[in-house]
Amino acid sequence: MKNKTILITGGTTGIGLATAQLLAADGARVIVTGRNPETLAAARHSLPATALVVKSDSASLADAQALGATLRSHGVTRLDGAFLNAGIGKFGPIDAAAPQDFEDQFNVNVRGPYFQIQSLLPLLANPSAIVINASVVASVNFEHASIYSATKAAVVSLGRSLGAELAPRGIRVNTLSPGPIETPIFGKLGLDPAAAKGLIDSLGQGTLLKRAGRPEEIAKLARFLLSADSSFIIGEDIVADGGVRHV
Repeated sequence: MKNKTILITGGTTGIGLATAQLLAADGARVIVTGRNPETLAAARHSLPATALVVKSDSASLADAQALGATLRSHGVTRLDGAFLNAGIGKFGPIDAAAPQDFEDQFNVNVRGPYFQIQSLLPLLANPSAIVINASVVASVNFEHASIYSATKAAVVSLGRSLGAELAPRGIRVNTLSPGPIETPIFGKLGLDPAAAKGLIDSLGQGTLLKRAGRPEEIAKLARFLLSADSSFIIGEDIVADGGVRHV
């Protein structure tokens, strides 16, 4: 990945930040986006001076459509890869779901990466790679996650379709479906830290490995899919779930 320029959306925490740190250590120039001023500042502190940290909200259609122009305004003229990692989850029974819950999750998880890809096309090199973060919930039953699961199933479908559509341009598109991972998404559910850890541990017990995954484990898979080492992989959904589907 040395001297490659790689974009990571949602790159200020969790899997995104772990991927940015890993790629930077490999010699890549990383560009990370996020929307929270505090995590943006923390990412700037934890990444090398060569990294570019940009405020861009994946929930905003305007930001998604302007992402390419935003990068060009910072002097970016070429991308060798993009990891579209930003995502949100809201969980609860269908009885309690509100239209806004549906809209919020589809806006960030599906509409966001779709129009981000559209805006990035002029920057993406031939060859280059796109990885979209999906989830194992796209292919297994997960109670109280019907909307979230539907968004991730849509992402997997997008990866297959865009893999075929963009192949003639030398752009490989794949999706990555993690199982339960120790990330800040669980801290955004309104739970106190102890309850959030308990939920992560409980989900981890549902894997064959009897633990949740770590962000750096998924980062290594993202690196592989972004690199030339995966040059014959396209339109695939690569699952790293600790064996959730086989329990």
